[in-house]
Amino acid sequence: MFKKKNKEPKVKSPRFKEFRDAYAITKAVKPWIGLLLAGVVVGVVAIATAIGVVTNHPIYAGILGLLTSIIIALVIFTRIAGSAAYASIEGHIGAGASVLMAIRKGWTTTPAVAVNRNQDMVHRSVGRAGIVLTGEGSSAAVKQMIADERKKSERFAPGAPITEIIVGDAAGQVPLKKLQKHVQKLPKKLSAHQMRELRMRLKAVGGMSLPVPKGPMPKGVKIK
Repeated sequence: MFKKKNKEPKVKSPRFKEFRDAYAITKAVKPWIGLLLAGVVVGVVAIATAIGVVTNHPIYAGILGLLTSIIIALVIFTRIAGSAAYASIEGHIGAGASVLMAIRKGWTTTPAVAVNRNQDMVHRSVGRAGIVLTGEGSSAAVKQMIADERKKSERFAPGAPITEIIVGDAAGQVPLKKLQKHVQKLPKKLSAHQMRELRMRLKAVGGMSLPVPKGPMPKGVKIK
């Protein structure tokens, strides 16, 4: 007798899980997202079918309209999901770290290298642009914390280029939703070898282990 093989459990696609999580976050911030996407699909299919009836190709036009409507709905969802993702973490402790850590290519971020009792904090990122110190919280306190971290970084990595950023909506600050793009656009000042050496030097400095807001952060998403 042959034993029946146990069926292997179905593994959900990581992309499907990311889409599901992104939809859940978006729906929590914008409850109407489902109706909007459904309306886009129905509307585009209806227009395409109507054109098909006029041209005597209703089935062909309907199928083409369905495919087109799905693409349009995904584009709209991507834009809205990006805005919702930022809205869902804005105001939370470590929101800036969450955005910075979502930059996978060319950057490594150590969250909360400095924190005070008011939960103002500074994060340190390292990339081809050098060292980026990003502060969140009260402007005056964060500026002093960044200055202290600059001195520490200069001691461990003398000569490395350092950029200072404060997250916020005031003059001279970088809004949370523009932080990722702002960092990625910084001019490259180090070679790949210099960047790796810089990372190794700063690895010994470390940081504090603090929670950052969870959730899928958009990559390259245009925020209106």
